[in-house]
Amino acid sequence: MLHTKNLFINMRLILITILSFTISLSFSQEINKKDANGLKQGKWVFYYDDAKTQIKKEGEYKDNKKTGIWKEYYVSGKVKSEITYIKNKPNGYAKFYYENGNVSEEGIWKGNKWVGDYKYYYKNGKPSYVWHYSENGKRTGEQKYYHENGKIMIEGNWQDGKEQGTIKEYDNTGKLISEKTFNDGKMDETSVKIYNTNSANNTTKTNNTETKNTNTETTNTTKKPKEVGYFDGNGFHTVYNKYKLVDREGEFKNGKLISGKRYYYNPDKTLKKTVIYKNGNIVNIIYPK
Repeated sequence: MLHTKNLFINMRLILITILSFTISLSFSQEINKKDANGLKQGKWVFYYDDAKTQIKKEGEYKDNKKTGIWKEYYVSGKVKSEITYIKNKPNGYAKFYYENGNVSEEGIWKGNKWVGDYKYYYKNGKPSYVWHYSENGKRTGEQKYYHENGKIMIEGNWQDGKEQGTIKEYDNTGKLISEKTFNDGKMDETSVKIYNTNSANNTTKTNNTETKNTNTETTNTTKKPKEVGYFDGNGFHTVYNKYKLVDREGEFKNGKLISGKRYYYNPDKTLKKTVIYKNGNIVNIIYPK
């Protein structure tokens, strides 16, 4: 009787093992499949190499359209991005990673724009800037930039992608170094205040007359001070894209690059070409060797 019972248990174990293997095989056979109409369905996996030893990206298709969370990987195997899709379009929470594993940026991605709260990080994991986007993808509300040590760099409010109200800038120790007031993206030059943080008693020059004071504030009654920290559309600036790569640098007028360089990048963020501007015209295009 005991022998029969043991035999029955062993048979059950064998059947369970066979069934598990069959289910596993069935699922593996469903990867990278198309239906009778040639549409991708179910899980798909793409590889860096023909030998299929390293996954490049993976996710689900429904009727040939990406759906759910799609993951992309570095060649090292570490996660590069996690993007939520609905009917083949980014629509939902998205995360991008540095190869060291730290998050590089995250937020809600709809179509080709960010909406709601958005964060971009330094490689050390500290925030680089924390922005808020409206539903139409324009920065609206409180916006903050940070130094790499975690101290606030710039803070203020934006409305429909334009600076609005007082914008403050700080050095990497946390000391206030400037205040500027904007209205619909245009700076009120009479409002500019530049603070000297080098010493308690600073030196202010006005109309070539030097005076000493204990108030660390200066105003631009005679001369526009040097632009610092953010882009106001005029003067010399270096503008970065969302990947912290230089996009444009040179002299600007009303938001347009007049004389300087414009950089274009490949999808892998390598330099594609450099366009040289002079007096508002393209004078040369340089391609990397």
